[in-house]
Order: sequence, then C-alpha cells, then structure tokens
Amino acid sequence: MRRLTLIILLVCLGLSAHSQINNLSSFDGRLLHYGIQVGYTQSKFDLKFSENSALRDSMQGVTSYYNAGFHIAVIGDLRIWKYFNLRLLPGVTIINRELSYSWEHAFFDAHPHLDIRRNVESVYGEIPLEFRYRAMRWKNFRPYVTGGITYGFDFSSLRKNKNNNDEAIVRLNPHEVHYTIGFGLDFFLKYVKFAIDIKAGFGIINLWVEDDDIYSRSADYLKSRTLMFSFTFEG
Repeated sequence: MRRLTLIILLVCLGLSAHSQINNLSSFDGRLLHYGIQVGYTQSKFDLKFSENSALRDSMQGVTSYYNAGFHIAVIGDLRIWKYFNLRLLPGVTIINRELSYSWEHAFFDAHPHLDIRRNVESVYGEIPLEFRYRAMRWKNFRPYVTGGITYGFDFSSLRKNKNNNDEAIVRLNPHEVHYTIGFGLDFFLKYVKFAIDIKAGFGIINLWVEDDDIYSRSADYLKSRTLMFSFTFEG
C-alpha cells in the first residue's frame, strides 16, 4: 500500500510539469471515446458467522482478510452532459481471498486452539456500468466522483470440485453483483488523457454455497468487499 501511494504521488508530481499548456482542450467535448484501465485490487469477504456451526462443530469464528489482486478493462465513455458521463468497462479481475477458521478443542491439551485457512481464488469476467460526475477543468486537471454497479461471473467456479474433506474447496455462487463508489483525477497530457482512480466495491448478493461439510456450514451469508486502485489511459 505504501509503495502504491508513493507511485501515485510521484506520477502526480511528474505530470504537474505539463500544467502550463492546456493539452487536449477539446477532448471532453467528444460524444464517445475509448481507453484502457489497469489496476491493483484488494479483496476480502464480509460474512456472518453461523452460531449453529459453532455449537455443532466447535468452530469459534470465521475471518476474512484483504488479499491482493489485479484487474484490466477496456473503456467506452459516452458524454451525456457537460459534467456527466456514462462509462462501460468490460474486463477481467483476478483475486485471491482468504478465510480463516478458528477452532477450539478443549480435549487437545497440546493445541487447544487451531486456525485453518482456505484460499478462494476467483477469475471474474466483469461488466461494470458507471456514472461519472466531473468538476470544472482547471488547466490540465479535472477531478471527478463516480458510482455504478457491476455484474461479474467467476470462471474459476467451473473447475472447483471438492477433492476430500481435508482439502475442501470453498464454493461460491459464480454470479456476483456489487455497487461501487469512488473518486479520481484526470490529467490531460499531450496525446492522451491519464487518470488515477480509487473505488470501493460492496457486494449485494450472497455468494455462499452450502455443501455437506463443516466449512460450508460455518457462515450464514458472504458478500464481497473490494478496494480498487486504477490507472486509465483514454484517447
């Protein structure tokens, strides 16, 4: 996170040298333009622990932690009004989320407390639809806020099969929907528009799929939580 913040700061300082001349002065007047987005993702699960599971299996809790990922998308931007744009960003997101299961076994004197971790790898094909409100341009800078909704399909779910009870794979609903809110800053360079974008995503639907094993009975619901740091190039 510190390294990413430093990179963003250095990029902003470097681009500020171009602010004396108004680059791409007619760019935002276009009805339609395209671009590409690449970025870094931090993802985890928001979940509710099942108390019934704790009574039945001596499980004390389930915790999820943020893990790193990557996303890439193409951009289609439609100008609606002077300050509003509608954007479609179909792309791919690769993430690896982790679940930690806490157990208590009073009859095990040597190891009464045990944590078991399961990785949940996902490769989402996503179709985000976003609305963007842009402030007035100042020289070669233009801040904005954005919000939207994203549908995703987890292609890795097609190959997830449970091998045995010791290495049970956590199964998720392959269909995922979340809403996003965020902000960013456009930099108008000589030939392209560059932007730094920060968004948060909040899952809407329950991803949890219950199987006949102790791990899948450990939660009542599970939803996605995502932080996205993106760089966009539009021309």
